Order: sequence, then structure tokens, then C-alpha cells
Amino acid sequence: MIETALVSCDDHLDLNMLPANVWQKRMAGKWGERTPRVEISDTGGMWVADGERWGFWSGTKSSFFGNGPKPIHTAYDRGGIEDVTELRAGHPQLRLADMDRDHVWAHLVFGPVTSIKTADPEFMQACYAAYNDWLYDDFCSAAPDRLIGVAMLPPYPEAAYAELKRLAEKGGVRQANLQIAVAEPRLEDPRWEPLFDLLEQSGIVLSFHVTVFPKAGDAFDKYKGSPGATFLHAKMFIEQFLDPFVDLFAWGILERHPKLKIVIAESGVGWVPWVVEELDYRYWRLWECADYWADKGGIPHKTKPSEVFQRQVYGTFQQSPTAMRLLEFWGPDNMLWASDYPHPDSIWPNSVRTIGETMGHMDPADVRKLVGGNAAKLYGLDLSKATVRANLPIGGERAAA
Repeated sequence: MIETALVSCDDHLDLNMLPANVWQKRMAGKWGERTPRVEISDTGGMWVADGERWGFWSGTKSSFFGNGPKPIHTAYDRGGIEDVTELRAGHPQLRLADMDRDHVWAHLVFGPVTSIKTADPEFMQACYAAYNDWLYDDFCSAAPDRLIGVAMLPPYPEAAYAELKRLAEKGGVRQANLQIAVAEPRLEDPRWEPLFDLLEQSGIVLSFHVTVFPKAGDAFDKYKGSPGATFLHAKMFIEQFLDPFVDLFAWGILERHPKLKIVIAESGVGWVPWVVEELDYRYWRLWECADYWADKGGIPHKTKPSEVFQRQVYGTFQQSPTAMRLLEFWGPDNMLWASDYPHPDSIWPNSVRTIGETMGHMDPADVRKLVGGNAAKLYGLDLSKATVRANLPIGGERAAA
């Protein structure tokens, strides 16, 4: 048994759990009726903005999914919470109570993914800025050591740079998320370089987080209502990350920016070793023909992809025996545990039990890194201040049993 502070590096505050005044408070004075707001109908609450429906709101009773059995369960269902109109994930004190119940000290809080829908660049910029200001000023400020907000960046280079610059000057931001499934253009485009420069200079970590709906949504529409559609998630998690992940190495992005740290969140970690191994092989093939490239400008890639990977890339995992078997590849310093609260894939409120089941056989020193130590180092957290700690069934007693 070991006692340690848990830091979950992938948790959520989705559109449905946001307070109704998130955007109204900061935007209504300028944008009036275009401002994102909640509209209540006979079927429940719905976020609308600028003529677009963004998604449903859980602050009122809803009949969007009917009154029968649910096709998908969230952590709340598994944790026995039937009434979600309190907006627990978006209410700091209720969220902290849920964290205490799970024996988790801190959450990395990702915001709504791909919910800001508008063709107006200025309006889009205002929506992202208003959300980020609410996140840090109104939400995380309730417990800044425990609620670690992840800023949302617009999915276009110039807008993402402008918002990151504003946040960097404001201070207090440890990580910013680029919703890579909808980001345009591809990362090798030089328009992204100012963003990478600023991330490196500011020390803010960049994350890519998976989303279930955009682009891949067509597949769900076709198979909606079929049990087989549930399995489509397995490929989408990898599909969204594969191109941008390879681009980071193929076009030398990480090599040019050696201080840039990347977290790939909720995409799984099991697919990564083969890809990095293959990148190393292609790197060798490239240098095997160095004489060919010599008169064509040479080869800009000077470091093996696996070495760049170990230096700069981190991945999150939840409950993955496979991930634990890959620790030799990833190394004990580059993997970040997560509970994914309160999503359907979440292990809340059973994090301690799940950690014991998947890591009980491991070296306690490695477990401490995975469940909190790595996050503390990456984000500059002082875990000695943690007043919530978990007793994990790791080593000693478990091994003897």
C-alpha cells in the first residue's frame, strides 16, 4: 500500500455542464442576441449562438433521449448520480466534492470540444476568449491548486496565436488545447510556426485532445441506432491523431522547437510505439541515402524520432493493462494517468480501485510518477500541498497476497 496525491490529466467541462451565463457575462454588451445563450423548450435546454445550435444543456430536465433506458452511460450514472441539473462538473464546489470522493487531488480541466460554431472570425475569437477568461477567473480561481484549466485555442493558426499571446500575457495558463481533428491547415504549414514559437517561449504545454463528433460524425449518422456504431470509436481515436502526430516528426516541428511539450490526450497510447518505431526506420532509410540528399540541401532531421519523442511527447491513459506493458517504450516519465471525469469512458468514482487493478504489480516509484509525479513536473505543481491523498494497493501487501 502506498499513499500519494493523484493528479488526473484528462478531465472535462463540457458544454452541457457550463453555467448559463458563461458567455453572456462577458459578451452580451457587444454582441447582443448573437451571444451564446441557453434556450429552454419543452424538450430541455439548448445552447444557441449566432444562428447555430451548439448542443444541449443539462441545467434543466431534458427529454432529448427519451424516458427509457440510456444508450450510453456517463460516470454520473455509474456513480449513482441521477440528477445532473446541478451542473456538477461546472460547479467548482460540487466538482471538488466529486474529486474528494474519488481521492483525486487535481484535475486538468479540458473545456467543450468543437462546440464553438461560427463562420465569423471576430465572433469566434470573442467566444474563445470569453470562455478562457471565465475558466480561469471564475472557475479555477475557486481552487487554483486543484482545478488546472486547459485553455481552448481556435483551430486556425492566426486566431490560435492571438489567443495564446493574450493568455500568456495574462499569466496563469499551464496548458492550451488545439482540437486537432478540426484544425486547419495541416501542421506543416508555416502559418503555425508563430504559435509553436510562442508555446516554446512561454513554456505553455500544447495538447491535442480527441473528439468524437466532427468529420467522423458522418459514420455515426449512417449507423445510428446500430450496436455496431459503438465500435467505431475505436478507430476514431487513432484516425484523428495519426496525421498530426506523424507531421510533428516528418516536418521537423518538434526538432525545431526542442522546448515544446506536447500531450496527446485520450487517444490511447498503445498505437504509438509501432508508429515511432516505423519513424525511426524511415529516419535510417533517409540517412542511408545521405549522398543523394547532399546536393539537394541536405537532411534537416538530425535526431532520431524516438529520441525527440522521449524528450517532448506525453500521453494520457485511463485503465489500460496494455499501456502498463509498454512502459519500457514510453518510459516512466512520459505517461500521465487520467480519470476522464465525467465522460462515458471515465473510471470515476473508482479510480483507486482501477489503479490497483492495473498497476498493483508495478514498482511503487513508477506508479507515483504515473499517477501524479509526472504531472507535477510537467505543470509545476507542488504536491506537498495536497490535502487529499489516495491509499493505493500497490506493492507490499498486494504482492504478498
